[in-house]
Amino acid sequence: MGRINTKQIRMVYVSIFAASAMVALQAGCSTVSPWTKARHRSHQARLSTPYEQIAVKQSIIQNTVPMIQRMNDESQADLAAAEMISHSENVVVSMGQSKDGYQTWFNMVTFSENELNVVRKYFFVVDDKTKSIQFEPNQGLRFDCEIELEKEIFADPDTSDNARKIEILGNVLNYLRNDMNELRDAPDSPDQGSRTIDICRMLINQTFDVILRELNRSPVLASRLSMDGGVEFDHINFDKGKIQLVVNKDIAMVKIRLGAYTHMIEAQQIKLKKERVDKPSSVFRR
Repeated sequence: MGRINTKQIRMVYVSIFAASAMVALQAGCSTVSPWTKARHRSHQARLSTPYEQIAVKQSIIQNTVPMIQRMNDESQADLAAAEMISHSENVVVSMGQSKDGYQTWFNMVTFSENELNVVRKYFFVVDDKTKSIQFEPNQGLRFDCEIELEKEIFADPDTSDNARKIEILGNVLNYLRNDMNELRDAPDSPDQGSRTIDICRMLINQTFDVILRELNRSPVLASRLSMDGGVEFDHINFDKGKIQLVVNKDIAMVKIRLGAYTHMIEAQQIKLKKERVDKPSSVFRR
């Protein structure tokens, strides 16, 4: 048997790499490996810790502000150092950005004017890095919120379930716009914070506009909003997206995932159900 020289070995490696690259490209850049999915979930679980710990209608300002500021959690100290706090009379937000500048996130809460308990909470993260060296997409957007709804939304018994869901999504967008406007117009709001809020608001507005346009065009899609996996839609910047809306009594929970994060809706929903059943809450309850 002849010996394989260095040149032949190099050619074999090049051929293997080329074949692997072709398989990855043929499979499509939208494929996300289990390893990348786990990495996304682990990283975002750290970013969204304040959002997950706060309970709408139950958490009060004394408990919530330390969570937003990550003051009492040593494991979150690095994130606390990277974040900037901004507030208005009723809204508090912590905003952060990764060192490479590609990733931006915020945790935001809104308090009731009278009782000082949380009536709305939001989490947002966007990653603008388009590709990794493994040919897998990184670019993605995630938006979560829980909102206490006004009683008027349920007042008309003639409103269909699909129409009510679409109306609720419109109300969610209006609440978010108002809360962000209050932050931007606050006299003590830093300029950098206002710019970050403006960029995030633009991306969220664009996403909701796409979703509401699609639902108004085909209202029957709204019937699938509360199902596992939600409703899939096309997005001009992130290719694919998913939205899920769950209404529990007077609280609306919205999950939006775009691009590389679309796989997270099912996983997050399963995790949420398990935590609510198996783990006692650590927040203040009346």
